Amino acid sequence: MNTLWKYIQYGYLVVGIIFFIEGFIKWSTDKEQALIMFGFGVFITLIFFFKRYFRRKVESRNKQN
Repeated sequence: MNTLWKYIQYGYLVVGIIFFIEGFIKWSTDKEQALIMFGFGVFITLIFFFKRYFRRKVESRNKQN
């Protein structure tokens, strides 16, 4: 199961990149929606880093036990 979570966490990074790309595409037509896309992109990227940190923390705790 841990191997599966290693790959699933990169899905967050892919979705974050997609939101950033959508934000750049929409910037010239609708700046308000583009800013929302950038906000979601930042939020999802932070979730990626949090989940990676937490997974590594749990793995190191499991190795000690």
